[in-house]
Amino acid sequence: MPRSLCPYALQIGFVLYIPFILFVDSRLTSVYPQYALGLLTFGVLYLSTRLSPPAERRQVWLCVVVATGFEILGSLVWGLYRYQFHNLPLYVPPGHGLVYLFGLTAARTPLFLRHGRAVNRVALALAGGWALSGVSWLHLLTGRVDVSGALLFPIFAWFILRSPRAGVFASIFSCTSLLDNFGTAFGNWPWATRAPTLPF
Repeated sequence: MPRSLCPYALQIGFVLYIPFILFVDSRLTSVYPQYALGLLTFGVLYLSTRLSPPAERRQVWLCVVVATGFEILGSLVWGLYRYQFHNLPLYVPPGHGLVYLFGLTAARTPLFLRHGRAVNRVALALAGGWALSGVSWLHLLTGRVDVSGALLFPIFAWFILRSPRAGVFASIFSCTSLLDNFGTAFGNWPWATRAPTLPF
């Protein structure tokens, strides 16, 4: 790897690993090989956090626990989205840890240290454009209007504009955008056409 890319090795690894794991999962016909993907992802997360300070490692593993609770609520209970086997794939909890670690470490890269404010503004503009598209023309391609994205955008904007950790949120936005687009394109999960119990 060229020396100029060394500070971004973890991010590059995650950007390659996430589509790989989603692609493999999308080709599975049984839940059992999915367990192997989960163990592999737990291993990747464990190895990825070995160089992190202890406090950061605790944050990442706490994220795994908290995000698992939200996954159970959002998918299995509420039904906002459903994974292909109507379960919670074992790779998803450590996947949240990888995304969070991506954000924490990306915010410390030379790009953010030198141009953090500009990168944050680009992320905000992209998210805003995406939210606006979801309630205007994007339904011509997707067949539905994304009201929830537009409603959640102000929360994201507040964190980008007001939080001292804006770089973490901007980085996580880029990673989750990649993840969600690959996951829905590969068929790992579809989002509900309408949010259950809500009028949009």
